[in-house]
Amino acid sequence: MDKVQAIAAFAALSQSTRLDVLRLLIQAGDNGVPAGVLGEKLNVRQNTMSANLAVLLNAGLIRNERQGRSIRYFADFDGIRGLLAFLMEDCCGGRPELCQRVIEEIACP
Repeated sequence: MDKVQAIAAFAALSQSTRLDVLRLLIQAGDNGVPAGVLGEKLNVRQNTMSANLAVLLNAGLIRNERQGRSIRYFADFDGIRGLLAFLMEDCCGGRPELCQRVIEEIACP
């Protein structure tokens, strides 16, 4: 991920609903969540949710898949990994033990 992509990702996450959407999709994992369910869970109108999903899609943090008449959204773990790697790229000044604690905290148990 380059600096421009990272800025777009951070801009996408700087809004409360979009951050909540990404967290829900991360929790859902490979199952994803239909767009309507996201709106219901977060009490967000459909048109507002669509706009927020578009921002997250353009930032490379989520992906979607059409399933019949509905669209299911998923966290884009490659995009999220890219953002985390961008942040950690020059980490620790040659002391990898400092970075290891961060990696352990964000790793799935």
